Amino acid sequence: MTETTSGPARGSRAKAGKAAAAAPAAKGLRIERIHTTPGTHPYDEVVWERRDVVMTNWRDGSINFEQRGVEFPDSWSVNAVNIVTSKYFRGAVGSPQRESSLRQLIDRVVMTYRKAGEDHGYFVSPDDAEIFEHELTWALLHQVFSFNSPVWFNVGTAQPQQVSACFILSVDDSMESILDWYKEEGMIFKGGSGAGLNLSRIRSSKELLSSGGNASGPVSFMRGADASAGTIKSGGATRRAAKMVVLDVDHPDVEAFIETKVKEEEKIRALRDAGFDMDLGGDDIASVQYQNANNSVRVNEEFMKAYENGGKFGLRARMTGEVIEEVDAKALFRRLAEAAWACADPGIQYDDVINHWHTTPETGRITASNPCSEYMHLDNSSCNLASLNLMKFLDDDGKGNQRFDAVRFAKVVELVITAMDISISFADFPTQKIGETTRAFRQLGVGYANLGALLMATGHAYDSEGGRAIAGAITSLMTGTSYKRSAELAAVVGPYDGYARNATAHKRVMKQHSDANAVATRMDDLDTPVWAAATEAWQDVLRLGEKNGFRNAQASLLAPTGTIGLMMDCDTTGIEPDLALVKFKKLVGGGSMQIVNNTVPQALHRLGYQQEQIEAIVAHISEHGSVLDAPGLKPEHYEVFDCAMGERSIAPMGHVRMMAATQPFLSGAISKTVNMPESASVEEIEEIYYEGWKLGLKALAIYRDNCKVGQPLSAKKKADEKKAEQAPATAPAAVEKVVEYRPVRRRLPKGRPGITTSFTVGGAEGYMTANSYPDDGLGEVFLKMSKQGSTLAGMMDAFSIAVSVGLQYGVPLETYVSKFTNMRFEPAGLTDDPDVRMAQSIVDYIFRRLALDFLPFETRSALGIHSADERQRHLDTGSYEPAAEEVDVEGLAQSAPRQTEAPKPAAAATPEAEPAAVTPAPKTAHNSTELLEIQLGLNADAPLCFSCGTKMRRAGSCYLCEGCGSTSGCS
Repeated sequence: MTETTSGPARGSRAKAGKAAAAAPAAKGLRIERIHTTPGTHPYDEVVWERRDVVMTNWRDGSINFEQRGVEFPDSWSVNAVNIVTSKYFRGAVGSPQRESSLRQLIDRVVMTYRKAGEDHGYFVSPDDAEIFEHELTWALLHQVFSFNSPVWFNVGTAQPQQVSACFILSVDDSMESILDWYKEEGMIFKGGSGAGLNLSRIRSSKELLSSGGNASGPVSFMRGADASAGTIKSGGATRRAAKMVVLDVDHPDVEAFIETKVKEEEKIRALRDAGFDMDLGGDDIASVQYQNANNSVRVNEEFMKAYENGGKFGLRARMTGEVIEEVDAKALFRRLAEAAWACADPGIQYDDVINHWHTTPETGRITASNPCSEYMHLDNSSCNLASLNLMKFLDDDGKGNQRFDAVRFAKVVELVITAMDISISFADFPTQKIGETTRAFRQLGVGYANLGALLMATGHAYDSEGGRAIAGAITSLMTGTSYKRSAELAAVVGPYDGYARNATAHKRVMKQHSDANAVATRMDDLDTPVWAAATEAWQDVLRLGEKNGFRNAQASLLAPTGTIGLMMDCDTTGIEPDLALVKFKKLVGGGSMQIVNNTVPQALHRLGYQQEQIEAIVAHISEHGSVLDAPGLKPEHYEVFDCAMGERSIAPMGHVRMMAATQPFLSGAISKTVNMPESASVEEIEEIYYEGWKLGLKALAIYRDNCKVGQPLSAKKKADEKKAEQAPATAPAAVEKVVEYRPVRRRLPKGRPGITTSFTVGGAEGYMTANSYPDDGLGEVFLKMSKQGSTLAGMMDAFSIAVSVGLQYGVPLETYVSKFTNMRFEPAGLTDDPDVRMAQSIVDYIFRRLALDFLPFETRSALGIHSADERQRHLDTGSYEPAAEEVDVEGLAQSAPRQTEAPKPAAAATPEAEPAAVTPAPKTAHNSTELLEIQLGLNADAPLCFSCGTKMRRAGSCYLCEGCGSTSGCS
């Protein structure tokens, strides 16, 4: 793609390293065109259109975000447009300063990169700078790649230009350092990113202080950091901060560390069973600890050998290194697996493998990772990420003949690495130490998305030798090309500052990558040319690295690609397989439809099926959501269409083997959680963790379905007794009794049953007491808000009296509900009621709550008011209506502990009381995860998005919302 040539002398890093000192002082990159045409701007090659972006919360219909008339290419999907507009456009909505076109967004970023590249001597001429600008614009415009989210948030704005999503901190055994940890972590969370660190330098609770008392130990200090993370909303959003806490296996407090989340999970279950709201994001979940971090145990070779041999393993004092306790290695490893089985934590990191591939060991060991475990490098450092859309490089002639365009892929990788390195030259960092380390070592993290889609489209099963071969080849080519470009950059602007000290180790790791590439298995006509290109790239790496050194201490990793994956319209994220064969697609102008993945017909073409057969198979998948028993499909081809979820889901070891196929060709690691079925045993998890070490992975985490309480899954009904206590008589009977030509007031008896509810709406607190007739429904309502004698309290009293008198004169409750729900005024917003999560006003909340407590199911269903249980049931079965006999299941409650739904009314004599007009709600979905649940009758083990209420899906080690692009991780 490029060559170096003499040019103006710029840059000050040429003095770092012998290779740089020997190189000519004046050089620059000459940039080659990949996609663009001379004399034509990329914007002029696409068709632009205006769209309205209106994003609503599907649970209550409230508008989360609205911006009309935004400009995008007509090829961009509705989802991509919505997410980019709501997440990445800068400026206050409705103001003239607000961005309204993708052109403005791309120009804001790309022009900043071009200027910095010119200022720091990256280009040999202004023409090369312009080609760089146009090629970068073209690739972003056509969704070929994307920078990580902080670039879109910050670059080209007046705020600090933070470009990194991943951070690693450090903490020492002193109170000053521990308090610095709290502060630094908080600042990173405030900026919307995540951080990880290793606590193993802190003395254990089994060691003495200089004063003679026992140390607190790292687990106790984790409590303070956890509370801080729970308080600071990440980036000002409603999601929790993302963080990773690592502890070495030889730390004397390792057993307590392993058990931290297990004990809290037991507490959550006990509180849930007692009626507390323990949903993720519920009011009462904040009372439990250690919920804001991913935990990982760092194991070493000595421990794993002791595990294999059934021997003892020593736990060492932090200050002296002496063994203060011996434990049975098998028993400790078993406890690790048991804890992961119970609550998915801790994960595992393999210390010796990580540091075997470390390019800068003379500066310091790698002790920790970022929250999603893909970035692993020095303490107090950061990494900026970018990911390529692999499907953009798959060429298909329409006749089943496919090839992966390795040449074009390599050229785009060179372009992206150049841009990423330029960004470090102007980037801001959350702390001085992180800034110093990152500028000195210039860690980058190029990766990819859509691997799962690529494998299926090319007829490769995810869990197959062929699938792993193509994945390994692409990964090797990507990293080899990245380091090749890094060596070329070193010749132009100098190697990274720490290279001279670490040159031997860095070149050793390059040789390790090259050797792994040489012995990798070649399988077919798709992967073999890619391996050949990768081999050539690694030869250039060794040759140029010896001559020039390297500009970057790290080049590649595989991130979750959550929000940016949606921005690029990717079907799959990171290294993940496809979620399901049938997806949910939003349509321009509103509405949605379910479609069979476009990769399915491509795969069938590749496998040799004729067009008529393909159409029949696709029709079967559309109807059944599965390839099982599809007409004409050979059983031996079923595995090609295996997905992460569904009737033919990929086995856990299939995920581990895919990670192992790509890990030798990555500078960093892989963000991925191995999902396991609820029926998985502790022994199976233990085997997964052991095989991860044997296969050379750097880190591994598992998630057993339904192992956590704080998730909105199938609700376990906890309130049957309260139903009996609170169930009023049916409303139609009351109406029939009192509605006459002249209304007659029917007063309540002296003793009357009632429900008192405390509530919060938009931060305003209040109490509502609803009293009912002993046999005939709601009769009066009392509302208490603010201080006695205040205007608000007086108005609430007057309103209560008016409603109560109306009820006693026979005004049906449903009439009040239909009139007062959806009434908008302040205070409004989030409530503390799991059945009514959002309210547009206090009045809106009050009558939704009364409807849930006193109206029969059919009546309020017609008004669109459902409990959390019923909404979850609708996701599971397609119907809000409960089955005739509903069996309690072990699950995680999304609904409120109390159940106040009235029993269904008996058939009434009058036509008005007939519920025949109310029909069951049709099956609907709000994203692909929910669509899969409807098709297969299962519950995806994922939280609901705090921003829009849609069920999220896994993306690496994090969760991603397809509705609005929010993530639960750091990228």
